[in-house]
Amino acid sequence: MNFDHEELLLMMLYNTGTRQGLVRELRLMQCYLMPDETALRELSEQVIEKLNRLTDAEFAGLEFPMN
Repeated sequence: MNFDHEELLLMMLYNTGTRQGLVRELRLMQCYLMPDETALRELSEQVIEKLNRLTDAEFAGLEFPMN
């Protein structure tokens, strides 16, 4: 699964260490978005969809950007 730089940064910010935990945190973050924050909502939905297609082993092998 290929994640772009924006997706990886979002994942890094909300990463709990597990794929399921990250999905849960992204869903929680979405609850606090304002109606006009459509770009962040769309990005987070895109990331969640991709995460749901990953296995836990694939997630464990992901490398997140350092800067």
